[in-house]
Amino acid sequence: MKVLVIGSGGREHAIACSLSKSSLVDRLFWTPGNAGTVGLADNPGLAVDDLEGLLNFAKREKVELTVVGPEGPLAGGIADLFFDQGLRIFGPVSAGARIEGSKIFAKRLMEKSGIPTSDFAEFHDMSSARNYIKSIDPPYVIKADGLAAGKGVIIAHTADEAKKALSSMFEKKIFGDSGTKIVVEDFLEGEEATVLALCDGKNVLPLISSQDHKPVFDGDKGPNTGGMGAIAPAPAVSRTVMDRVMDRVLVPLVNEFNAGGIDYKGVIYAGLMICEGNPFVVEFNCRFGDPEAEAVLPLLESDLCEVILQTVNGELKNRVLKWRDGYSCDVVLVSGGYPGKYEKGKKINIPETQHDDIVVFHSGTKMKDNVPVTNGGRVLNIVGFGKTLTGAVERAYRHVKSINFENMFYRKDIGQRGLRTQKKST
Repeated sequence: MKVLVIGSGGREHAIACSLSKSSLVDRLFWTPGNAGTVGLADNPGLAVDDLEGLLNFAKREKVELTVVGPEGPLAGGIADLFFDQGLRIFGPVSAGARIEGSKIFAKRLMEKSGIPTSDFAEFHDMSSARNYIKSIDPPYVIKADGLAAGKGVIIAHTADEAKKALSSMFEKKIFGDSGTKIVVEDFLEGEEATVLALCDGKNVLPLISSQDHKPVFDGDKGPNTGGMGAIAPAPAVSRTVMDRVMDRVLVPLVNEFNAGGIDYKGVIYAGLMICEGNPFVVEFNCRFGDPEAEAVLPLLESDLCEVILQTVNGELKNRVLKWRDGYSCDVVLVSGGYPGKYEKGKKINIPETQHDDIVVFHSGTKMKDNVPVTNGGRVLNIVGFGKTLTGAVERAYRHVKSINFENMFYRKDIGQRGLRTQKKST
């Protein structure tokens, strides 16, 4: 069958790599792709926001399955468009994608369905938000309501920091219109983790857990990014915790969708804070996480294309997934200056990867004169595997040292939180 992957990041490279191994896939398209597309898939060169162009391409090429990576097209209604034309697409309709497209919608939904989350208040103007800040104690979690490429969250540790954050959102509009409505939440203390799950409209099938590292600097310091690395599975998510995630988070969410007439088919991303063994939802997303997908998908031994088709066709009931033993560690290499202003077009020196314990996913890259160059803030994902988490971390960082481009930067402590959790549990 012909399969189309939409997106240009490391998440999409991981998806494309997994799909390319499927016996069901005869021809793979990936657009707009990156330098990792070469030799893996055909690139029709269509932008992720060209919904009509993507639809026409899928119809013309008789694409039998389209897999959407980023949130933008899903929030924009690409699944609705394809479904209306009788085309199979993996990703929720726009009504379901609102769990990521609007933080206010997501928090109201959690409140209504009893899904554990932090207390919150919503604001549409800076004056009301500033008055509310005065009435509660720090730290404050301030979120832009709309999409902000994973960067729309500011954690303010003092009232002055909170006022500056509000000013940057409402007056300077650092997140555009996404930040003209906001949510202020109570700060949760605990262990962060992510659970990705597949939903076929009725049934929920969780994948193994993972743990993202969002702040740009070691020790979780500095501003939030789209993600500086991830590990899988996350030691903080025990079997008991996963059962609680299913019972208290994922099943109630799907029940709420069904009650509201939303036929949700795709990925549910549950960003969690584990507090004394109990999961609280920090955020919901409507797609595979990035960089979580790069850590999770390579551990999946089941046929990804087959599982996606079962999701789209409503056939996940009683499905069991097979996973590779051990752990993965994904270290993200970023351009100097990220998540702020950064340069592009820097030549990347990267050796061929010829061993089973390492895989490299391209993210912000493109080919120029047959050479990969930087083309984004997050450039490469270096994923190491090991029977132990220590082994996975060591392999990833060993390979990182063999790669370079001008002003390359990365965190040196990806996985250390997970190792500390493992140590405590033993």
